[in-house]
Amino acid sequence: MYEHKEDPPQRQRSTGLEGGTAAQTRTRRRSVCLGSDTMGGTMGPALHWLQDVTAVTLLKARRTLFQAAILFCVLVLLLWVSIFLYGSFYYSYMPTVSFSTPVHFYYTSDCDASQSVLCSFPTANISFMKNERDQVMAYGQPYRISLELEMPESPVNEQLGMFMIKMSSYTKGGKTVSSVGRSTMLHYRSSLLQTLNTLLFSPFLLTGMTEQKQLIEVELFSDYKTNAYQPTIGAVIEIQSKRVQIYSSQLRIHAYFTGVRYVLYNFPLTSAVIGVATNFAFLSVIVLFSYLQFIWGGLWPPDQVRVRVMMGDNTRIQQRREEARKRMERENSYKDLDAKVIGSVDAASDFQQNDTATELSSKERSVIPDASGADVPDTKEEGSHDSVEPGKRDGFDGSLLPEQGETALRQRPGPWMSL
Repeated sequence: MYEHKEDPPQRQRSTGLEGGTAAQTRTRRRSVCLGSDTMGGTMGPALHWLQDVTAVTLLKARRTLFQAAILFCVLVLLLWVSIFLYGSFYYSYMPTVSFSTPVHFYYTSDCDASQSVLCSFPTANISFMKNERDQVMAYGQPYRISLELEMPESPVNEQLGMFMIKMSSYTKGGKTVSSVGRSTMLHYRSSLLQTLNTLLFSPFLLTGMTEQKQLIEVELFSDYKTNAYQPTIGAVIEIQSKRVQIYSSQLRIHAYFTGVRYVLYNFPLTSAVIGVATNFAFLSVIVLFSYLQFIWGGLWPPDQVRVRVMMGDNTRIQQRREEARKRMERENSYKDLDAKVIGSVDAASDFQQNDTATELSSKERSVIPDASGADVPDTKEEGSHDSVEPGKRDGFDGSLLPEQGETALRQRPGPWMSL
């Protein structure tokens, strides 16, 4: 068989080509790995930084939302408390504006029924207590009290003319505190006016939608005030006529406000806004001061005050030390001057005495400078230590008697001893 043999140069050429291709492939893989490592090394810190920033941002956002929620709850609570306080104030401060109660008259019926007149005057007893506990009228508040009478236009009432209405208010013990009487009557209407009115309103009169009656209002008190010591709890109303005819009656009490009550009653919305805003501001200031007291310990921390007080004490102590040092120097100068004067006197006496006196004077001179020199350190030591006893500082110790030279120097107490 014929075998195809490849030439050596051709084989070498193909081997080189395969080697070059493999080298290129390895180089490419190496470059890709290096590129991926470089990108990974570059993106790693960036990702960590982004993660940290995101965590911090989320933490701050959560904290901000939590603080905003707390602030919102506090504001809502303060607003609710402000509204509650204003409502409580309005309810307790504002009295009853208007009070109306029906008046039921009664009279005796033990007389002759054949007559067209009543046996007694119609009388009614009215209570000024709500729920038998609360008073209708506040102390010191002026009220207008009026009585409304619904009377028919009957011939009896037209012939009645004027009649009196009397009202007497009483206290808890039944004592009458005020009484008043007013007169009234039906409004006059001619027969022609009554005929025209009847013809015009005949459909309403026939159907019962209206009646031939008049509403008479009688003002009993225009400025009635109850006394705090004798509060009014009721009143007795009497119509002083036995021929009067009445359908129904109403007693009305209306308050006339002045000052703050006038503003609260006539401008309720404006008063409510101002009152709630004032309470809200006051409560906000209290909460703010409480927060500062809890966080900082107050507007002015006690540490700063303590530092200022200590600085002031140190300054005073330093001033006292400076004054004591000056006094000590002045005392030392006085002692040196006295020692020099004593030495000059002793030197003059040496020329007038004999040898024995000279020896004695020399001994005395030797003792005097030693005493004066010994006093200087003692004085300094006494100026620096305040615990030395006064007797020892002045040289009046009972056990040791001072010498003659020391007496002249220690009889004068130094100014520093006053400290």
